[in-house]
Amino acid sequence: MKKLKVVIVAIWIYMISLSPVFASGGDPHIGEYLPLYSVLPFVGMLLSIAIFPLVAPRFWHHHFGKVSAFWSVVIIIPLLVAYKATALHEILHIILADYIPFIILLGSLYTVSGGILLKGTLRGTPVVNTVMITIGTLLASWMGTTGAAMLLIRPFLRANAHRKSRTFMVVFFIFTVANIGGSLTPLGDPPLFLGFLRGVPFFWTFNLLPHMIIAVSILIVLYFVFDMYFYKKEGIQSPPDDGTKEPIRLEGIQNFLFIAGIVGAVLLSGMVHWGELSLLGVHRAIQDIVRDVLLVMMGLLSLIFTKRRIREDNDFTWFPIKEVAILFIGIFLTMIPCLKILQAGTKGELDFIIAAVQNPVHYFWITGTLSAFLDNAPTYLTFLSTAMGSFYSGVPETQAVTLLIKENPLFLLAISAGAVFFGANTYIGNAPNFMVRSIAEESGTPMPSFFGYMIKYSIPILVPVFIVITFIFFL
Repeated sequence: MKKLKVVIVAIWIYMISLSPVFASGGDPHIGEYLPLYSVLPFVGMLLSIAIFPLVAPRFWHHHFGKVSAFWSVVIIIPLLVAYKATALHEILHIILADYIPFIILLGSLYTVSGGILLKGTLRGTPVVNTVMITIGTLLASWMGTTGAAMLLIRPFLRANAHRKSRTFMVVFFIFTVANIGGSLTPLGDPPLFLGFLRGVPFFWTFNLLPHMIIAVSILIVLYFVFDMYFYKKEGIQSPPDDGTKEPIRLEGIQNFLFIAGIVGAVLLSGMVHWGELSLLGVHRAIQDIVRDVLLVMMGLLSLIFTKRRIREDNDFTWFPIKEVAILFIGIFLTMIPCLKILQAGTKGELDFIIAAVQNPVHYFWITGTLSAFLDNAPTYLTFLSTAMGSFYSGVPETQAVTLLIKENPLFLLAISAGAVFFGANTYIGNAPNFMVRSIAEESGTPMPSFFGYMIKYSIPILVPVFIVITFIFFL
């Protein structure tokens, strides 16, 4: 308790020291004036996610919401004190324009996919597991990484309940289904959807197909080798058989109609322009609001028309989406200074990063590295704007996007691949990562800590894959 008080006092001293630096207040170019240490609450939020589940799991399980709120308050108060209306606008903007649409999309996909139950005798052999991961990867670009991951993770875990070594299975599932598989369409991952809204043609992202095929092929081959090794190590000659075999079938198939409704709502918001309205000073496109309403409706219809038994048999709970919603509001709020500094370009404290971005390989690695720790959607937009500013300064955004695709497509490919692929590097790189981890732990599958995931899996496995992608496509 004394240590906690010391930490609180230290944080408030930090807040007091921060306020005078912000005291120029009211300038809309807030990122140009924020000091680099204003990102400390964001660092604190990330370290809390990384350390507390490891050293104080019971505390974290019961109080992660309070931790998220704590770090949010730590940054919100000094921002409001110093920048007043400007800070309030930035806070409201990230909540209304970014966080709420983000959690509505995730929540609708989570709810609808949780109403689809794959039943039957499905035993987790290396071949069966590899086929399931491959199917999930193919689905991810069309129903979103969240939809594909939530559809298959529970059947995948049930099929492997008899296996002792399951952690690596879930990690590879995160790599492929929850991330890289979503790289082919704007429906797959939020950064690509934002590009679609800013003029990138819907099917242009199919140019990432060669990148995706190489990355996924390497990972799936590696997965099969690992799975075969552990399968033989466990001495499993054949899957356990209790004498009864149930044919494989799907229940709750009406939810595929609701998934189609989600896909249609997302497409609609990118194809029509119905004007804007102001919500608490934040401009929102009317078609985006309509999309969010339709997404909520799809989730509600799924709850109404899906039997409760199906969700119970699917081991469906609300905890994973609740955890994502609570932790990501803290992440979104605390990352405001970091994003604004990046968006200030060469006028901000992170100018050395922006200045270092010159070639496609730089865009791939810097966009990717930041996407692994920041929300990949605004990171994508930041470096898309950087590329357009480098080549077409002063040109209207829509025209600049067209010119970038026509004259310098490799830069947009690097930005897109970095934002999507690198999301697999950490639990917070993409929201489905968190949900898959939570569902796996609920099912009794031990998952590595935040740093354990990186040190044991993502760095030694994914980074070499991305180096291969770099040499083939971006050098």
